[in-house]
Amino acid sequence: MSAQPAPRTVTRIAGPALPVISFAARLPAAICPTATLLMLTELRGIGTAAVAAGALWTGQAVGGPFLGRYADRRGHRPVILAASLANAAAIAAFVVSALTATPLAAQAALAAVVGLTVPQIGPLSRTRWVVLTEPAAGENASGTPELTRRALSFDTAVDEVSFMAGPALGGVMVVLVHPAAGLVLAGLLIALFGTLFALHPTAPRGTPAKDSSGARLLRPALLTLFAMALLQGMIWGSANAGTSALSDHLGDTGMAGFVWGAMAVTSSLAGLIMTMRPIPLELTLQLRLAVAAQALLLTALLGVSSFLGATAAVAAIGCAVAPHLIVLFTLAERVAPMERMGEAMALLGSGLILGQGIAALAAGQWAQHSGYHGAFLLTCVSGAVALAVALACVRPWLTGPDHAVRLPGASARAEEQRGGT
Repeated sequence: MSAQPAPRTVTRIAGPALPVISFAARLPAAICPTATLLMLTELRGIGTAAVAAGALWTGQAVGGPFLGRYADRRGHRPVILAASLANAAAIAAFVVSALTATPLAAQAALAAVVGLTVPQIGPLSRTRWVVLTEPAAGENASGTPELTRRALSFDTAVDEVSFMAGPALGGVMVVLVHPAAGLVLAGLLIALFGTLFALHPTAPRGTPAKDSSGARLLRPALLTLFAMALLQGMIWGSANAGTSALSDHLGDTGMAGFVWGAMAVTSSLAGLIMTMRPIPLELTLQLRLAVAAQALLLTALLGVSSFLGATAAVAAIGCAVAPHLIVLFTLAERVAPMERMGEAMALLGSGLILGQGIAALAAGQWAQHSGYHGAFLLTCVSGAVALAVALACVRPWLTGPDHAVRLPGASARAEEQRGGT
């Protein structure tokens, strides 16, 4: 296994089609917020756009854990299939409402439905890789914790590429075709590729509620990881708002997307490197180092005053983002019960989304009063708080000769199979 390139080692487990399908199925979730803002800003004004985008983000954050829970209980196939088709229908209804004289409340409600029905491809894709690489995963006798970590690293890199490509693709469609073209594309993509992802042979079967009722999910370890995800989302949301405010200050708001895309480029590369060359350090130490590096790199934002400086700072921050997220989701795999893995991964995804929404709103208001530096100050404060949480609440200790570590409240499965996290 080690003689083969790491991405090939990972993808041979499920075949090359799964990463392609999951990438395409993730694009709508990345397209929709940006396309919503651009469409409604063009058609109805920034006030309506902000309300609808906020409703979409809120719906996605609230709906994620519920969809993850249903997928754990009923299986990926029926839940993702139903959510994908419902999401496509909700997007279509939302577009119609934007193109007609529909009241703001109705548009916001439809935007929330779009968010609620997002099929959670990213979190459930991670769950799928966990199932496929488990040491006891049926015929997959080659499963190891290292293989699971590589698979999650690879999937995080795919996530980062979709995070970069989605908004760019949606923006191009809006500018070159029609204000609603980005959302129309998102609806078509989720209807097609969401269905293909749902029907892929790797879709796990569900665990009936009576069989998973004793598996406690909200342990201290997972709550700590949720807090880390929430703070990471706040870093993104405030930095994105600051980048937009800086672009507006410099007289070219369209440059914000290109500046922000630099983070996705470097983060994707860092994720691929970690897939090929896993870091030989225990996971909680990796988490602390990644969060510390990010907190240090964030301070560069306080001194930027040009597009070049902002792009360099954002690109540097991206080098720490993927290592943080990879370890975050790998630790979630270690501490969450297998029968509720989809719900756990979706919970962390909701933390990222909720943090982005909260910070984007706060930083946007702050930037209006004190300029882009105010938004970047919130970014740095969020990074400092994340580091404090990592140092105070993520406390590793050795549990055996393999130097495994565990977080408080680690699941019995993780303790028995891997010596804990």
